[in-house]
Amino acid sequence: MAQRELNETKQSWFFKWFLNKKLPVVLLNVLLTLLIILLMTKLAWLLQPIQSLLTIIGLPVIIAAVLYYLTNPLIDWLENKWHLNRVLAITILFIAIIGLIAWGIATLIPVIQSQTTSLIKYWPDYWQNIQKQTMQWFNDPSFKSIQKQLNDINTDVLGSLSDKLNKMVSSTVSHIGTAVGVVTNIVIAIVTMPFILFFMLKDGHRLKAYLMHFFPNRVRATTGQVLHEINGQVSQYIRGQLTVAFWVAIMFTAGYWIVGMKYALTLGILAGILNLIPYLGSFLAMVPSVIIALFISPLMLVKVLIVFAIEQTLEGRLVSPLVLGSKMAMYPVTTIIVLLASGKLFGLAGVILGIPVYAIIKILVSHLFDWFRTVSGLYND
Repeated sequence: MAQRELNETKQSWFFKWFLNKKLPVVLLNVLLTLLIILLMTKLAWLLQPIQSLLTIIGLPVIIAAVLYYLTNPLIDWLENKWHLNRVLAITILFIAIIGLIAWGIATLIPVIQSQTTSLIKYWPDYWQNIQKQTMQWFNDPSFKSIQKQLNDINTDVLGSLSDKLNKMVSSTVSHIGTAVGVVTNIVIAIVTMPFILFFMLKDGHRLKAYLMHFFPNRVRATTGQVLHEINGQVSQYIRGQLTVAFWVAIMFTAGYWIVGMKYALTLGILAGILNLIPYLGSFLAMVPSVIIALFISPLMLVKVLIVFAIEQTLEGRLVSPLVLGSKMAMYPVTTIIVLLASGKLFGLAGVILGIPVYAIIKILVSHLFDWFRTVSGLYND
C-alpha cells in the first residue's frame, strides 16, 4: 500500500500538469500532425505514381465536374417534369451540346479566329502608339522630374520581354517532350471527358448515399451534412460564375458592336473569361479595349468607357444579385487575400479555383471546430 501511494505521488505531477491538461494534449496532437506532414514530405517519392495518375485524370474529371454542375439541373428537370428516362435525357442533352459545338465551329470560330489574328498582328502598333502618346504627355515640363524613370521602366519592360522570348525560343527544342505530353493530356481529356460526364449525370445523385456506407454510423449524419454543404457551395459557385461570365460576354460584345468597336466578339469573349476572376476580371479585360480605343480615337475611348460603366451597373445591380445571390457572400478583403495567395501558389488555376476551395476548407474547418468545441469542453460556460 505504501509503495502504491509512493508511485501515485511520483506520477501525480506528470499526470496533473501534462496528461490531465487539455492544452498540452492539444499541442502534442498538433506536434504529431506536423511530424507526420514532415515525414510525408520526406517520402514524397512514394506519392509520385499517385501524382502522375492525378495529372492524367485530373483535367477530364474537373471539366466533367464543371459540366455536371451546369447540366444536372436540366437533366433532373427533364426527368421529374417530363418523366423522361434519365439515360434518354442525357442522350438528348449530348446531342444538343454537339449541335451547339458544330454551330459554334461553323459560325463563331471563324470570326474569332479572324479577329484574333488581326489583333495579334496589329497589337505592336497599338502598343507603340499608346507609348508614343504617353511619352508626349509626360514630355511636358511639369513631368520632367519623372521622365527618366519612365524611360528606365520602358527599357526594363522591353528588355525583360526580349529576354523571355529568347529563352522561350532557345528552350523550345529541349521541351518538345513536355509539349507533347501536354498535348497528349489534352487529347485524353477531350476523349474521356464525355464518358466521365455521362456516368456523373447518370449516377452522380447516388454518390452521397454510396459514400455514407464507408463512415461509422455515429458520424454519418454529420458527414452527410458536410457533403451537402460542400456540394451546395461548389455547385452554386460554378453555376453562378459561369452564368455571370456568359452574360458579361454578351453585354460587352453587344456594347462594343453598338459603338462600332473593332474586335467586338473577341474582346467580349475575353471579358467573359476574365470575369471568372472575382473583382479583377472585368478591369483586366478593359486594358486591351482601352488601348485599342485610344489608337482609334478619343471619341471611341469615351464610348468604350460608357460601355464599361453600363456593363458594370447591370452586372452589379441586376445580373450578379439574381444569379449569385448571397450564398457565396465573402468579405472583399478576404476574397482579395484568397486570390493573391492562391494566385501566387498555383497561378491562374489558383485564381479561378481559389474561392471555391476556400469555401470547402471553411466548411470543413467550421465543422471540425464545432466537434472540437463539443468534445474538449473548453468553451463551456
